[in-house]
Amino acid sequence: MAEKPKSVLLPVVAAAVFAGLGRMVWQKISADRAARESKIAGPLDDKTKAWISEVVRTPRQ
Repeated sequence: MAEKPKSVLLPVVAAAVFAGLGRMVWQKISADRAARESKIAGPLDDKTKAWISEVVRTPRQ
């Protein structure tokens, strides 16, 4: 009996999907680490929260 030729497409697609997911996870980890180190979007202190509330509530003229 002749053997069926094995398809190469499925392993190639699986490898591409796995590599893409790994790249996305690596980018997320790198972005989180950079954001944590730069502290651009960090916790706000009470003075800043009060200032933001005042600016938002004050009607413009």
